[in-house]
Amino acid sequence: MQKVIALDGPSASGKGTIAARVAAALGWAYLDSGALYRLTALHAQNHNIDWANEAAVAALAAELPAEFRGQTVWLDGQDVTQAIRSERIGMGASAVAKLLAVRQALLQRQRNFLTAQGLVADGRDMGSTVFPEAQLKIFLTASAQIRAERRAKQIGVPLDGAAFAQILADIQARDAADRSRPVAPLQQLPDAKLLDTSHRSIEETVQQVLDWYQASPKAA
Repeated sequence: MQKVIALDGPSASGKGTIAARVAAALGWAYLDSGALYRLTALHAQNHNIDWANEAAVAALAAELPAEFRGQTVWLDGQDVTQAIRSERIGMGASAVAKLLAVRQALLQRQRNFLTAQGLVADGRDMGSTVFPEAQLKIFLTASAQIRAERRAKQIGVPLDGAAFAQILADIQARDAADRSRPVAPLQQLPDAKLLDTSHRSIEETVQQVLDWYQASPKAA
């Protein structure tokens, strides 16, 4: 058993916020695996490489010049914290995540985040592929409508009209792509606890994760 809390779930379900707060509460390391795929998509875009070009994208992923400095993310010496959060790069992350060679290139890099203190990792295949022996596995979700509303509020878009409709459509498309991909599809594992955050506050969700951790069998 690994001293890992694996938080998997769909886009905009709040995984990053919850995982970061749980990690801070426990004094553990934190892995935002989605950022690695977003960075890969952005890096490929910057090099004019098509996201479907598996060999070329995997080669970039294997040598990804990325750094995580506190709350900021850097690529090739540039602060890309905001750039990787765009809807386009989100779709790019979903596209490159379908590629087996890319996932293999990033696998060990993700595992290297595990420290003796412990690790909270969020993504889409943390419990199934990256940390299959995780001490606690959670599938964090919320309805597509709620997730779209949260994303819209985050970027200042009114909760009606064409802009919001596009956000909702993008989230639904990302869900479909993540669930149907042949490599490491998004899924709730039989040994993962389901946590629906549709009507829970951030504080309530964090507390539930901590409560489940306290009640879980402890890793050596």
